[in-house]
Order: sequence, then C-alpha cells, then structure tokens
Amino acid sequence: MNTSQTAPNAKPALHGVKIKQRKSVQKAQAKHEPEIFRDSFLKPLNAAKPNDYDDLSQKLDVAGNTLDYRKYSDSLFEILIIGGILEPGGVIDEDAERSPFSIFTATDELDDVRKHVEVFNKLIRRYKYLQRSFEETLQNILQYINKWTPEENNKLATAVGFFITSQLASLSVLKTLLKDYLVKDGHSLQFVTATFKAILLDQSMDQLGRALISCGLDSRLIDLFPPNKKDEECLARHFEAEDMKPLVEFHQRNQRNSHKDEILDHMKEMVDNEASPQEFTAYIKGEIKNGLSEQDAIQMTWTAIIDNVDLLNARPDQIEQTVMGYLKEWVSVLETFSSSPKTEIILLQKVQLSCYENAKLTKFYRQIVTLLYKEDVVSDTAIVYWSEKGIKPQGKNVFLKQMEPFIKWLRDNAEDSEESDEE
Repeated sequence: MNTSQTAPNAKPALHGVKIKQRKSVQKAQAKHEPEIFRDSFLKPLNAAKPNDYDDLSQKLDVAGNTLDYRKYSDSLFEILIIGGILEPGGVIDEDAERSPFSIFTATDELDDVRKHVEVFNKLIRRYKYLQRSFEETLQNILQYINKWTPEENNKLATAVGFFITSQLASLSVLKTLLKDYLVKDGHSLQFVTATFKAILLDQSMDQLGRALISCGLDSRLIDLFPPNKKDEECLARHFEAEDMKPLVEFHQRNQRNSHKDEILDHMKEMVDNEASPQEFTAYIKGEIKNGLSEQDAIQMTWTAIIDNVDLLNARPDQIEQTVMGYLKEWVSVLETFSSSPKTEIILLQKVQLSCYENAKLTKFYRQIVTLLYKEDVVSDTAIVYWSEKGIKPQGKNVFLKQMEPFIKWLRDNAEDSEESDEE
C-alpha cells in the first residue's frame, strides 16, 4: 500500500512568518493613554488664533485625521468643556496644562457662549460618531457641578441649553441633576434655571414642555428643589422671579392633568370593581368640590364607563345589546353631571370621538345618543346644536348621515310643540 495515500494531507507550516494584525485590532489592543492624547490635542488648540472660532474649527477638523477622536472622545469633550481631563472625584489635575478653549474659558456674554457651542456643532457634524459620546460625557460632567464655581456653572448651564436647542444633546442629560447631593444645596436648581432660560431664548414654552414630557422631567421639576423649598408655592415664586411664568403655567397645567389621570384611573377601578352608581356619583362630587370641573367630570365618567365594556370578546351581533345594556346601568351618573347645555355638548362630542376611535362602536352612535336623550342626559336642543355647530371633524359626515333621521324627528317634534303652544 502506498503510505502517501493513507497519511493525512500535511498543512503548510508558517515557521518564521510574522502575521500582520489588522489596523482595527491594533487600535483596540493599544494602551489607553489619555494624557498623551491630551498633550497632542492641545497643540491645535494652542495653534489656533485667539477668539477666531472658524480657525479653531478648521484645526480641530484637520487634527481628527491624525488623532484618535473615537477612542479618546470622552477626554476630547472633557478638554473642550471644562478645560482638562476629569480625574476621579470630579477634579482636574492642577499641574496639567489647561486648554485655551473651553466652555469654562468663555466670557459671560451669551453671544460668546453661542460661539463656543458652534465649535462643538461643527466638530460633531464633521465627526458624527462623536454625538453619542458627547452626550454621555456631558452627563458625566454634570454630576460634578458642585465642584465648579458659580460662574463656571452658569456658563456650562447656558451652553447646555444651547446644546439642547442645537440638537447636540437631549434634555434628558438634566436627569443627572436629580442626585440628592446636587439637589440639597441648590446646585441643581440654579443650573436648570440657567439652562431653561437659554432654551427659551431659542424655543417656545410649548417646545420645552414637549421635551420635558418626552424625557419624563415634566413631573419631576419639584424634585430639583432643595428639601426646604420642595413645595408648589416655592416653585411658582422661583420661576416667576426668573421671568419664566410660562414654565410655571406649564407645570401647574401638567399637575392638573396628572391629577385627572389619577382620578380617571380610580373611576375605572370603581367601575371594574362593580361599585354602585351611587358610590361612583359620590366620589365624583367629592372631586368636583376639590376643583375638578363638571366638563372634565362628564368626559371622564363616559371614558370610565365605555372602557369597561368588553367589546373584544363580544360577537358582532351582540355588541349593540352589550353596550346599550351597560349604559342603562350607568346612565343615571351621566345624567347627574350633564346639568348644563355646555356639558351636554361636551358629552355628545366625547361619545362621537369614542365611536370614531373604536370601529365596533361607529354604527351605534345614533342608538347611544337616542338612549341619552330618552334618559334625559342630553336635550333635543343640544343634539341639534351638535349637528349644526358642535360636531367634531372626526367622522363628521358618517355621524351626520347616521343621525339625520333622528335630528329631523327632533326638529319636527319641536315644531309641533311650538304649534301646540300657540294654539
């Protein structure tokens, strides 16, 4: 037998051959040396013409071709924001050279802070991979605002406002300021006050409000106040004194809406737990005494009732019977709180929206309104007014066509009544 046929194929040996690593692997395995990066990064900063921000931006752009911005992005932004690399405990090495350009070296003038922010804007637009690291570094820096001077914090807070309006960072970076040790001595409150002021220079209160809601800070403004000032009166006085009354109004409106959500949740719970209409009515009357408007009460009552109807499991031929039967149980509550023409119109609009949003209810709007009319919840005048001036745009043509015979009957009935009165 030929032994060469039975032996396994020999693999080539690489004795003495040096395997070259890919550049990406070399970079990943390279030693992390932020101090060396800092010294190299300071060269273009020092070479830039003083107060010539276009020249500085150009030099930062070019430096990115040779310096590893991606690997040292946190050090890069620490240098550009506070002037040096952040040491453990939130300090900067006093012996190390400081950057001639940073947010801390800006003047107190708003225009100068804006120019500094524009340098960040150009750099991040040029090297888009820096965006995420920028926000993370900013959050890390904000947890040390108790280490900086009031002047430095004011410039940083203003810059943060402009970072947010320039979409370089989100408002959520301010959540870092909810830390107890920053709140208790008033650092957080002073900082967000300056940040909100800067934001409102470029954006409306509606835009700021949406951003607060989006990041969950809308309900936590009071948490930024020190323990001895953590109440609604102090919040209102503080922001009004800072010429931010729209922010106070937003907060108060938001608080009312939040409380209404709590009331609605409790109402749904009562319906779900089969509380009696009498118990339900007593609860709502109590909330009206505490400031809930009758207009809100009638809408919330309808929502609590209709949301508890099991439409998901009802057969198509049973939906009308299920809905009407359930409403008959609760119609007395609706009647109690529809005591004015305005609340009657609001209820008709609310029912319309429910029938528009839930396709299973759409074709039963007329039947529901007819029941409400028969049970004296809404009047013929309110229904006619709804059809002429009060109807919502959602499903308008569908509901008008559906209601046309009933409205004609109401008008004819009203005319007959007038003729009878004349006789």
